[in-house]
Amino acid sequence: MSLGRNVLGEELVGCSTDPMTGAMRDGCCRHVPGDVGLHILCAEVTEEFLEYSNSVGNDLSTPAPEYQFDGLKPGDRWCLCVSRWVEAMEAGVAPPVILEATSVSALEFVDLDDLKKHAIED
Repeated sequence: MSLGRNVLGEELVGCSTDPMTGAMRDGCCRHVPGDVGLHILCAEVTEEFLEYSNSVGNDLSTPAPEYQFDGLKPGDRWCLCVSRWVEAMEAGVAPPVILEATSVSALEFVDLDDLKKHAIED
């Protein structure tokens, strides 16, 4: 089964299974019906980004067992809401992006050049 295309026009690859990420908790950053946050961008979170996210009301570091969420730590890969990543980029704290695992849908919200500037090799 195809997961779709990534921002490079290739087959989308998984982002992370440890921790398990994605709107469907299947490891993939792809658009799925009902995902109003659009968790379509794969990033490797940094301490700076986690602090920023917490400061704007989205605490990704604290475990939430009711959602089977252990909390993120720097170095974890996670499917981020594309709009939060854009906000972080504008604030100068965008975490690195894994292009191969970021859905082509992200290009509706952010330029490929900006993603490439923040890309890390998978």
